[in-house]
Amino acid sequence: MTGNIPVGLSTASVWPQPAGAAFELAAELGYDGVEVMVWADPTSQDVRALERLSGRTGVPVLAVHAPCLLITQRVWSPDPVERLRRSVEAAADLGAPTVVVHPPFRWQRRYADGFAELVESLEDASGVDIAVENMFPVRRALGRGRSVQVTAFAPSIDPTDVGHRHYTLDLSHTAAAGVDAVELAKRMGDGLTHVHLADGSGAAKDEHMVPGRGTQPCAAVCEGLARSGFTGQVVLEINTRRARGAADRSRMLAESLVFARLHLDWQAAR
Repeated sequence: MTGNIPVGLSTASVWPQPAGAAFELAAELGYDGVEVMVWADPTSQDVRALERLSGRTGVPVLAVHAPCLLITQRVWSPDPVERLRRSVEAAADLGAPTVVVHPPFRWQRRYADGFAELVESLEDASGVDIAVENMFPVRRALGRGRSVQVTAFAPSIDPTDVGHRHYTLDLSHTAAAGVDAVELAKRMGDGLTHVHLADGSGAAKDEHMVPGRGTQPCAAVCEGLARSGFTGQVVLEINTRRARGAADRSRMLAESLVFARLHLDWQAAR
């Protein structure tokens, strides 16, 4: 562990391998825990299976990412309220302090209208922090080489527009949105509870590059967390789909961990 800040590995970082591979790699490389992305992988949906993986590898679950991607709209339930409830229950059962959730989609009108109140009531009842994540717009082609950016989220891609107790800062998303990650972290303030550490080139797409390989102020954000006395979790959420086999994936995730530890512990090195 770097200072008091645990550094975890998202199970999404080993996709298309199942969650078990993330637990094994986290143990092998020396991560402090994992974030479980709940999606089509049956193990990610099975609390008892996750408990067994955690016990066998000695790797705790630091966070549960609720199933709120377009491809996970029917995982656990077609009702987004029920999916979030199940995520909070899973986190509590696994001893994870945090649930990560995206803002509602614009077409989820009833869910969106009651989202802030739902998040607050679930936090009060469970003691689990529900950290709402910043997102990014998508570019829609208009023809003849023209395009426009539109948001799929209500009321916006920036959860600070609503105001929640807890936030997740994702640096791949700030890259895709063209948002200043340092300034967004400041707006999140003491509510910044969870960080998805990754990089991006500034292209209008979600890249989740190894930190340090793109344009985002990954080092500055980490050093800011260390200075501020951050008490949440930093999780590497890296896209390794193009890795040339297991050894290459392991190298990417090892490099990411070294980057995080170096910059989260920068004061000790001076």
